[in-house]
Amino acid sequence: MNFNVNHPALYALTCAVVALVIGQSVFFLRKALRRAKELGIEQEKIRKVIRTAAVFTIAPALAIVIGVMTLSKDLGIPLPWLRLSVVGSLSYETIAASNALRAMGRTFGAGGQVTAQQYVTVLFVMTISILGGITLLAFIGRSLQRGMERRTQRDRKWSELFTNAMFIGMITAFVGFIFSDVSCVTRGETYGLIPVFVFLIAMAATAVCGLLMKKKGWNWLGDYALPFALLIGMASAIPLTALLG
Repeated sequence: MNFNVNHPALYALTCAVVALVIGQSVFFLRKALRRAKELGIEQEKIRKVIRTAAVFTIAPALAIVIGVMTLSKDLGIPLPWLRLSVVGSLSYETIAASNALRAMGRTFGAGGQVTAQQYVTVLFVMTISILGGITLLAFIGRSLQRGMERRTQRDRKWSELFTNAMFIGMITAFVGFIFSDVSCVTRGETYGLIPVFVFLIAMAATAVCGLLMKKKGWNWLGDYALPFALLIGMASAIPLTALLG
């Protein structure tokens, strides 16, 4: 039997996991509402929190849908849907899948049927690595939190600097991936410039959102700046790819 990345069995497994996650969300939402009523919080405040949370959840999800569509060309719908519905990250999953496929001699986004072995390899690369942080947190999370609290009490400024430095370090790893193929220019090719220009366009879109929030008072853009930047960046990749190859 030929392997199919969109086999009904894969859809069934994915739906079971996603249903479990949704069930957990509903369970804790009900407990939160019950606790809010016990504390005497006004109903209007509760509804406002729910509306705000819904907007903040739906807006970034627009870009996630684009990510699922992007990954589905090589991996089908179930795997990207599962990874981006649970603990996955759009930037992490695309990089992990791209590196895994490249290591096996395939080009990410080229399409075509992957073999069962290639599919399982990509699955492990996308899943096992990200589980490291979750598993480690169960053992060191409490002590790490206490250490950060003690550091904040002793020197709040240094604590904020340390936290920001760790965040910037994480972002730098992804920024490095953007410039990883720029050296192709020395060989007379330009495809490595595509992610650089996409990055700059997305950054400009974010800056425009920030200016509109500051100048026009459109604070609602704060929830939509990320999906807007992602969608504009992805859309710009189409003409850039046609232009730069």
